[in-house]
Amino acid sequence: MRSLPNATLPVQCFRVDHLLRATALAEARHFWFRGFRRFVQPLLETATKGVSDARILDCGCGTGANLAMLDRFGRAYGFDLTAVGLEIGHQEGRTRLARASVAAVPFPSNAFHVVSSFDVLYGLESPIEQAAAAEMFRVARPGGFVIVNVAAMDILKGDHSVLGHEVRRYSRESLTRLLTATGLEVVRITHTNASLFLPMVVVRTLQRWRGLRAEEEAKDDISVPPAPLNELLTAVLVVESWWARAFNSPFGSSLLCLARKPGSARTNKS
Repeated sequence: MRSLPNATLPVQCFRVDHLLRATALAEARHFWFRGFRRFVQPLLETATKGVSDARILDCGCGTGANLAMLDRFGRAYGFDLTAVGLEIGHQEGRTRLARASVAAVPFPSNAFHVVSSFDVLYGLESPIEQAAAAEMFRVARPGGFVIVNVAAMDILKGDHSVLGHEVRRYSRESLTRLLTATGLEVVRITHTNASLFLPMVVVRTLQRWRGLRAEEEAKDDISVPPAPLNELLTAVLVVESWWARAFNSPFGSSLLCLARKPGSARTNKS
């Protein structure tokens, strides 16, 4: 069991508490989360193809809500630094959760067929970001996969950036550099949410023009829209997800990457 970096524990937990509380209220119904799960699914299909009992680790799992999606492809485990996210997860009946830092993953090397990190890396200072990427490489099995989702494109910085404590938004090149520096091989990298790009540019440009909101107020940026609008935006992202199975998008609010750890081919055995 690897120890937590105590110096970073209280600071990072405090910083993301507001985001986790707001996320917990939205992640089941919000159009963005519905679209996100659609975009990730084909990458999980690729990463677990031919593996009968895949072991999956979600690094920085927040409330653990994505474990239900990951469990469809194997047996998923998650960990997070903040007690708030884990408390919410346990209240929802999620049991395979632990408290740990992405910079010191409490699992042995070469243990997982798939390692994921969803919207975590962009909020980490550079030394911790690099340590987190190295840890994902370490715990992935040779021939296994790493799936990463991050915020993209500086032009889309807005109120949500305050809530998420964004340190950076990534380009294809910067995310590729981060992952390949660990030894991973990028299999696929694409932007997502491209279908909503133009309205997002307008809204977030206006947000920057009037000044980004304080964290306590920025949580409105993640609230579920009125039902008709939420369903419409969900449908738009579902259509985009079909298109994204075959094509990579050159722009969008997120970057989704599938990378592989070099090594011998995997077998059907766990």
